[in-house]
Amino acid sequence: MAEKPQPVRVLYCQVCSLPAEYCEFGSDFEKCKPWLIQNAPDLYPDLLKEADSKEADKVAQRLQSTALSSGSADGSAPSGGASASKQEEVKRLPGGKIKKKEKQEVVIEKIVRNKRKCITTVKGLELFGIKLSDASKKLGKKFATGASVVKGPTEKEQIDVQGDIAYDIVEFITETWPDVPETAIFFIEDGRKVAAA
Repeated sequence: MAEKPQPVRVLYCQVCSLPAEYCEFGSDFEKCKPWLIQNAPDLYPDLLKEADSKEADKVAQRLQSTALSSGSADGSAPSGGASASKQEEVKRLPGGKIKKKEKQEVVIEKIVRNKRKCITTVKGLELFGIKLSDASKKLGKKFATGASVVKGPTEKEQIDVQGDIAYDIVEFITETWPDVPETAIFFIEDGRKVAAA
């Protein structure tokens, strides 16, 4: 007589509730990784290597950041002022990520719609302490056109002005807001950033 087949025990992920070998095809694979490393290391050996390398990188980064901060605190760093200015530009976020300080510049771009109509976008005025709603009102009055504050593709606010006023706008910006130097104004032409001055 044949032996009765035994049921197969399937290990289900506690995060996404899929069988552990199917986690990589689920939508929450990043969230599942810590659970898989702890409970099913034989199924995903690459995750173990990845986790080990990430841990080594974190330790190296911590050591480097403590060495940098202790060196610049007592002034014994060889480049003294240069390292301090670099630390001002770089901001550390939680998790060890580094956020660079945005450059103070105004970027003006002309967008053509329907082969005739133009929209001039102005980005970066808020970096000079200018309130965008006030700036859009002034631009609309000066050029007798519609101007509004909208969220751009990068989720940052920008001013959209109807019409092609790209070259007239530089003079208006420098006269209205003297804090904005002409050297900090750029145009985007053919996908390249070109200085206005």
